[in-house]
Amino acid sequence: MGSGGVRWKALPLCLALVALQACLPARGAAPKTYIVQMAASEMPSSFDFHHEWYASTVKSVSSVQLEGDADDHYAARIVYNYETAFHGFAAKLDEDEAERMAEADGVVAVLPETVLQLHTTRSPDFLGISPEISDSIWSAGLADHDVVVGVLDTGIWPESPSFSDKGLGPVPARWKGLCQTGRGFTVASCNRKIIGARIFYNGYEASSGPINETAELKSPRDQDGHGTHTAATAAGAPVPDASLFGYASGVARGMAPRARVAAYKVCWTGGCFSSDILAAVDRAVADGVDVLSISLGGGSSPYFRDSLAIASFGAMQMGVFVACSGGNGGPDPISLTNLSPWITTVGASTMDRDFPATVTLGNGANLTGVSLYKGRRGLSSKEQYPLVYMGGNSSIPDPRSLCLEGTLQPHEVAGKIVICDRGISPRVQKGQVVKNAGAAGMILANTPANGEELVADSHLLPAVAVGQSEGIAAKKYSKTAPKPTATLSFDGTKLGIRPSPVVAAFSSRGPNFLTLEILKPDVIAPGVNILAAWSGDASPSSLSSDRRRVGFNILSGTSMSCPHVAGVAALIKASHPDWSPAKIKSALMTTAYVHDNTYRSLKDAATGKASTPFDHGAGHIHPLRALNPGLVYDIGQDDYLEFLCVENLTPLQLRSFTKNSSKTCKHTFSSPGDLNYSAISAVFAEQPSAALTVRRTVTNVGPPSSTYHVKVTEFKGADIVVEPSTLHFTSSNQKLTYKVTMTTKAAQKTPEFGALSWSDGVHIVRSPLVLTWLPPM
Repeated sequence: MGSGGVRWKALPLCLALVALQACLPARGAAPKTYIVQMAASEMPSSFDFHHEWYASTVKSVSSVQLEGDADDHYAARIVYNYETAFHGFAAKLDEDEAERMAEADGVVAVLPETVLQLHTTRSPDFLGISPEISDSIWSAGLADHDVVVGVLDTGIWPESPSFSDKGLGPVPARWKGLCQTGRGFTVASCNRKIIGARIFYNGYEASSGPINETAELKSPRDQDGHGTHTAATAAGAPVPDASLFGYASGVARGMAPRARVAAYKVCWTGGCFSSDILAAVDRAVADGVDVLSISLGGGSSPYFRDSLAIASFGAMQMGVFVACSGGNGGPDPISLTNLSPWITTVGASTMDRDFPATVTLGNGANLTGVSLYKGRRGLSSKEQYPLVYMGGNSSIPDPRSLCLEGTLQPHEVAGKIVICDRGISPRVQKGQVVKNAGAAGMILANTPANGEELVADSHLLPAVAVGQSEGIAAKKYSKTAPKPTATLSFDGTKLGIRPSPVVAAFSSRGPNFLTLEILKPDVIAPGVNILAAWSGDASPSSLSSDRRRVGFNILSGTSMSCPHVAGVAALIKASHPDWSPAKIKSALMTTAYVHDNTYRSLKDAATGKASTPFDHGAGHIHPLRALNPGLVYDIGQDDYLEFLCVENLTPLQLRSFTKNSSKTCKHTFSSPGDLNYSAISAVFAEQPSAALTVRRTVTNVGPPSSTYHVKVTEFKGADIVVEPSTLHFTSSNQKLTYKVTMTTKAAQKTPEFGALSWSDGVHIVRSPLVLTWLPPM
């Protein structure tokens, strides 16, 4: 662990380990799926192919040894063979077999199957990516390095105009992917835009039984909508007059509208299984993707126990940029997932667009909220309707106040507007419960967990979502007025919202409890009320009772912010085809901004106060600046391995990443903070603390001859000295190193936040600087 990773926040790690134990199969339980990582170079010469070796290994640990030629039986227990980003296989084993497998020759690691969940138009303009700019990046001269974005999700809806291939040239000759057919998906479903589509379900079926093909299509076709939405957000073609029921009307286009898309369907009704995700990453890298967008996550495990971390490491080694959603566990601290430093972890923010709606109470008070309601059951703004809140005055949650299934009686709410508290059940499902009880409308009130953040939904009845303070006012009025009444009105789409961006309350937060020295999230991007393409098989509310069908939908979540970053990474890759994933990530981080459109510090929607790097990372992405960052912080695979060495991985655990047993620790790092990361997070582990020194190396990707001067925030708790304070570059791609010495002058009880910036008068290369003092043991 990084210094202090256990000491400062030991409880969450213990909880994570407890959760991990809870996921392990009980002794004597039926076989379950395990992912087995192998040292490919150790295959005995008696085998011609790795899959033969893997089947023999399964046979050697089997609890039941069959007589005669039973090789087919043991091979059938193998769910997947992995060979590109990850070496090994997934197989059905009982616990005893899994334990014996861990001791078998050539085995590096045995990981139990885990289930991950989805982290569920205006944004290109908000980010400054006009059609002219994106077109200039994708000029004819860049045809030799056409960029492919791989999306791991629920599949794709190929008929959406967002996936038109109009104006695109032939599929890149280097592409090795294919269009996998199945029910509802033919070869014609792919084109010069969707150049690849595959499905991965062996792990799901091994754990949950056969997919019910009468209800679920065993093909790349997206019946959920999530995968179509994320793919279009990353790389959708321009579609004029796109909207959801008239809301957010305009041209919908992805971040990289001329990039190619490859869809890898890994999520099914029962979730997204790690063995399937691993197979998809492995295949995507072999197919030739340049960027991976993965809007999935589960709990956080140590790097060597995290199959996605291991697979994405392999992708990084092959030059593939990997963006992952940070999760929707905010505003709780230490709620992030996908923490590996070679992954770009993305948080969510708002845009300057909103969908205002108003609650007018019988006392004349107007409460501001949001809504995407567009139905036939409109309420008259001139008429007041009875208002009711079924909760009490207690702070203890009441199932009726939460409008849970079966809690509302028609004789109590019919014809009335019902106030429902957020929590427990999905927001749109509360509206369904209220509608089924015969109510006229709903006010959805935020709780302290959501603060003043407003997320719009396409409800099935007239409904307005309001912030915590407005919700309190509505509930107080409903309980104190003799005959409380209200009405709801809907005001369409409004642009120019201030302040924006704001960190979404649901966006998961740091710090990174695995390694405090690696700041997470890395960046934030638009993730609230995002319009993008949708599946023709899914309703806009995703409720089975909702018969509406739309071509575009508005969603919120870090699932939406992740493909924004993946798409911008594709733009950078098109402009700089020789850049490593770390260089692209550095460009995104060092050019990110930390002030909103009122020129004040970014705010946290959960508190209304200034957000911190534990909330917004390096800041909000700025694509145009990222295309020309001036300097970048590069990191190679050997640097990441040295980072893992100081994380105290055993030689066997380290082999999960080296794959080659000849790789060993060179001990060039004294702490995880020595990684050439674009952010600096220093941990003072001892009190009184000695001075800490970290070094960083920057590469000049701007003008050959340039001079940069440093500027550092003043801290209460420490003196910061940067040497040298000036960097003189004389050539392109020249590397220069500087050191930062931090000396405690007054240890602080809470982390301090600031920045270290280099500027040549044109570029500002900004790194967040975080200082944390651990309490004495």
